[in-house]
Amino acid sequence: MQSFIRHRRLRANEAIRKMVREHQVQVSDLIYPIFVVEGEGIKEEIPSMPGVYHFSLDRLDEEIQEVVEWGIPSVIVFGVPHEKDECGSQADAEQGIVQKAIGRIKKNAPSLYVIADTCLCQYTSHGHCGIVEDGVIVNDRSLERLVSTAVSQAKAGADMIAPSNMMDGFVYAIRKGLDEAGFDHIPIMSYAVKYASSYYGPFRDAAHSTPQFGDRRTYQMDPANAREAMREAASDVAEGADILMVKPGLAYMDIVYRVKERFDLPVAVYNVSAEYSMVKAAAQNGWIDEKGVVMETMHAFKRAGADLVITYHAKDIARWLKEER
Repeated sequence: MQSFIRHRRLRANEAIRKMVREHQVQVSDLIYPIFVVEGEGIKEEIPSMPGVYHFSLDRLDEEIQEVVEWGIPSVIVFGVPHEKDECGSQADAEQGIVQKAIGRIKKNAPSLYVIADTCLCQYTSHGHCGIVEDGVIVNDRSLERLVSTAVSQAKAGADMIAPSNMMDGFVYAIRKGLDEAGFDHIPIMSYAVKYASSYYGPFRDAAHSTPQFGDRRTYQMDPANAREAMREAASDVAEGADILMVKPGLAYMDIVYRVKERFDLPVAVYNVSAEYSMVKAAAQNGWIDEKGVVMETMHAFKRAGADLVITYHAKDIARWLKEER
């Protein structure tokens, strides 16, 4: 009788490794974030995010064309307005930067699935994700602004709303608001489990959304907590979320796994800005194999249970997958 098992038989060459591979990364898994700014003729690289750009509307078309050519099925749109105020009035403006970007994308690439990030931080002068009263981020008044923003994005043509604010009751309020406005067909991808993370630094450069006082720990989750994540996700399921997101990704793979195991909804993970920038910086210094590290990370997300991955690496991944075919 054989005394040990020869596991290596199924690793002998690339053909058999692909045949028995348990998880696959596909272009259809990817959602690509895009940052849109006001002005003309703007395509400016974000210093802390190599290869990621701010686009004015007139330069947005070339980026969207490239996304479509690579077969990436979806984008999530973030806007950076010229004007900011205490209540983030540009967030739900009919001619707001995100609303105009959504309309332009849907006109020029109607098959591209457009997701609208629904938050206030890019639009408020204080940089917080809600309304501030006496130095406190108040919950229920913030919900009113978020509902109005979501409805305006749906009117502009968004295929999905992705609220990222972490106010209590935000999924319930937005679902109710969308339904009452005649958008009961528009799904919600909830930032269900969003941690108060240090991995967001480069994004705040990109979105010009650094808080002007304090931090976001009264509404985003404590990175030390896991059971609380299940309570947050359960609330969003009960309130009508269609997809649950975990953000960030790499340091929270255990949370992705728990969410996937417990809830019967698609799960998204956000491969956030610092995760991206650390890889890019190391690759530019010749310290790592960029493709190897990125693809290993994507397989890790899939292995943990993610159905969808929001990632700034999306175009590179699409290119690498095409080269392997």
